Amino acid sequence: MKRIVRNTLGLGLLAGALGGCGDKSAQSAPEQPAPAPAAGTAQLTEQDITDAYLYQLGRLLVLRQEQRDFKDGSQWNQINHREVGGVAWANPNLDVAYSEAWIAVDENSCTVFTVPQIKGRYYTVQFLNGWGETIANINERTYPEHPSGDFWACLKGANVQVPAGAQRIDLPSRTARVLARVELGADPKQAAALQHQITVRASGTPQIAAVPVTPDFDNDKLPGAEAFDATTVDAALAEPDVSPGMDALQAKVRAVAQAIQDPAQRERVDKVIGEQSLPALHKAFVGLGKVHDGWARPDVVGNYGDDYLSRTIVNYGGIWANNREEVVYFKTNTDGTGADLDGGNTYTLHFPKGSLPADHASYFWSVIAVDGEKFQVIPNAKDRFLINKESKLTYGADGSLTLYLAPEKPKDAPDGNWLPTPKGQNYHLTFRMYGPDEAVLAGNWFPAPITKQG
Repeated sequence: MKRIVRNTLGLGLLAGALGGCGDKSAQSAPEQPAPAPAAGTAQLTEQDITDAYLYQLGRLLVLRQEQRDFKDGSQWNQINHREVGGVAWANPNLDVAYSEAWIAVDENSCTVFTVPQIKGRYYTVQFLNGWGETIANINERTYPEHPSGDFWACLKGANVQVPAGAQRIDLPSRTARVLARVELGADPKQAAALQHQITVRASGTPQIAAVPVTPDFDNDKLPGAEAFDATTVDAALAEPDVSPGMDALQAKVRAVAQAIQDPAQRERVDKVIGEQSLPALHKAFVGLGKVHDGWARPDVVGNYGDDYLSRTIVNYGGIWANNREEVVYFKTNTDGTGADLDGGNTYTLHFPKGSLPADHASYFWSVIAVDGEKFQVIPNAKDRFLINKESKLTYGADGSLTLYLAPEKPKDAPDGNWLPTPKGQNYHLTFRMYGPDEAVLAGNWFPAPITKQG
């Protein structure tokens, strides 16, 4: 089981059900769930168990993160401004100053976000629910008439009087995860100052339930039948699922929960998870999404509709992904021929004039290297972990741009165009395009193929 899980981790986020060999027309989306079986009976098929597991896992990954955050000191309705340039988490976005919060609301209390006026740099305050779905973004794109000031995040239907001049945001449930991002740009100190002007407070005294207790686990040892223990299922399904058509899946989850009360059935469920559900998770990584020249791009991310499988994969490898209106992620751990990236090799990415990353991202772009186990940045003597528009890039005489990936700077490489890589180690790249244009959204632009040199 451990080997299988690590293989899926080897593809990382892939920004949501990624991988595969070609466009979506050659691949299969998750089938619509069949009617749920009678709970706790022999009618539970192995496919029912796998459907239920892959659905339930997506929620358990969010619950795991919630529990870990509160164990690390998070408090409801308080914002934590991360240190600019911090690299101690998975797949960090080093283009932005990050702030984060867990918020709680009820029928009589909202959570008030005050956002400063931010000009000339990208920012967003992203709200997500307990399944990892993006609920809202506060920025100039989504609220052009009210891009700053007070925003009241309220439980949908709550009878709360929002002050004149404030913007109300309705939430589908009583808790939410919030991530704020402020582009560092050419002046990280100013970005940090703006970041700290984002404030959070409760308008009243919300009744807050205790943080649910569900199994803790690592990505290299995912839960087995314990994913369906009654208290875990109750905690997971107490969160409304905003995606359509999930009732049948939730019924399957409850059916498995009832079935495993029988020790023989629990043993059977555990076996199915190890032998079928986890391999199915691996297959999903290599069966969904669009791939071009080795780069994989999600079909859905941030908002998933009925594609619960993609949602689970995103939560597994890169939780809190935003939607495609904000950003498109490309991922790979192979070169343009499909061979694994080797940190001891030298590779290039060549973008001709007219097809530069900056031509297709209205805000910013970047490429970052991380390891394949924890998806954290890889130490190097330069302390250089990404290349972006703020790097001291050198363009060719014809207007083209060549980026270099190598353990040591190639002799012909401008220093600002070089990203150090780890000798003797496979690594993973994430290419972010913030403010993607129509070519990116339509799948007509991908990063340049990664070409091995020598």
